[in-house]
Amino acid sequence: MTIGIQIHQLATRLWSIDRSLTGDGVRETLRILGEVAPGLRIHEIPSGTQVFVPKEWKIRDAYIIDPSGRKICDFRSNNLHVVGYSTPVKDRMSLEALQKHLYSLPDQPTAIPYVTSYYKERWGFCIAQSERDALEDGEYEVFIDSELFDGALTYGELLIRGESEEEIFISTYVCHPSMANNELSGPTVTAHIAKWLLERESRNFSYRIVFVPETIGSIAYLSRNLDLLKSRVVAGFNVTCVGDDRAYSYLPSRHGQTISDVAIKHVLAHIGGEYRSYTWKDRGSDERQYCAPGVDLPMASIMRTKYGEYLEYHTSLDNLVDVVTPEGLEGGYSALRLALEAVERNCYPRTTVLCEPQLGKRGLYPTLSTKSSGVAVRLMMDLITWSDGSKSLFEIADLCGAPVWDLYPILETLSEHRLLDLLDKPATS
Repeated sequence: MTIGIQIHQLATRLWSIDRSLTGDGVRETLRILGEVAPGLRIHEIPSGTQVFVPKEWKIRDAYIIDPSGRKICDFRSNNLHVVGYSTPVKDRMSLEALQKHLYSLPDQPTAIPYVTSYYKERWGFCIAQSERDALEDGEYEVFIDSELFDGALTYGELLIRGESEEEIFISTYVCHPSMANNELSGPTVTAHIAKWLLERESRNFSYRIVFVPETIGSIAYLSRNLDLLKSRVVAGFNVTCVGDDRAYSYLPSRHGQTISDVAIKHVLAHIGGEYRSYTWKDRGSDERQYCAPGVDLPMASIMRTKYGEYLEYHTSLDNLVDVVTPEGLEGGYSALRLALEAVERNCYPRTTVLCEPQLGKRGLYPTLSTKSSGVAVRLMMDLITWSDGSKSLFEIADLCGAPVWDLYPILETLSEHRLLDLLDKPATS
């Protein structure tokens, strides 16, 4: 079974769970993700905490009964039908009165929109425009069985220790109901990245992985952990919209010059051909908080099609059939994994000999001359010629015109033969 299929199956399992900023849906989602990423710890921050943690929202049922007795906007058939954080209601009203509480998309007549009202109490239903247009005059029964109460905001955190206390930080969010690319692709890909990291025999860096409600969750997490993160995090990735197979995208950190930025641009240049490169003006997810002035964590975003840039975004059309595919998820997973490996293995190689080394006596020169062996030798010599200790492995790979992962086995071989020293930082002289 491919990794893409495994991730898609996890997303399918999580699909019907009703998630919001708070509530049991988030807790259940984190519990299931913890089965893939053992050691995931659950934390809660009480409602009213001074980072605008809202009340907890619980919904049990919701629907509308039309004049003919037909049930429409049934929460149990699609949880997008109810405006997030709707207050309870049980009433009868005319179509004219009901229209004030309905939300639809005239330009997408078959789509149910995703609408929320976290900080102002109201109730409402989301409906496809085609169904709204067909509503008949008469009396409607509306019912929402929900409650708002002082509870908690829930998030998950996993710390995977490596040889160093320096950390790579990975964040994704778990607060949207049934939408595939915008929501489920991020946490499901991240959970399998965590599984891969846990299964590795060794890691140079430690990894801190968080599953938070978007925006308020990242703000709340930073309020508890900012000093620790600023002292330890050397690279970071915000993971969202990594499940479709239409494109690859990159959104930079605020200054665009972190090793995370370098890694993403290098990986995407070598796996996806052309990719969409955005600017900080295009921000819109949790990178807004992680890269805010005074926070300035080295966070960049690696994506497939960026949020807000595909037609199905924030609607019921963002599904696990037409938008998110096993192939798309595997591509998102592979891109993130390659970027993490590249940061993990980055170094500043420095040759230990003057002039070009004699490769033959060390058994490093092929005994059979072929086209492929010639290319391999050329790449080895190019690596050596740029290894003066001042250039990172990323820079050398770019100078060689090769993906950085093609240099890994050569780097290991030359290091084993003591022809290269692998420095953690650029040489000063």
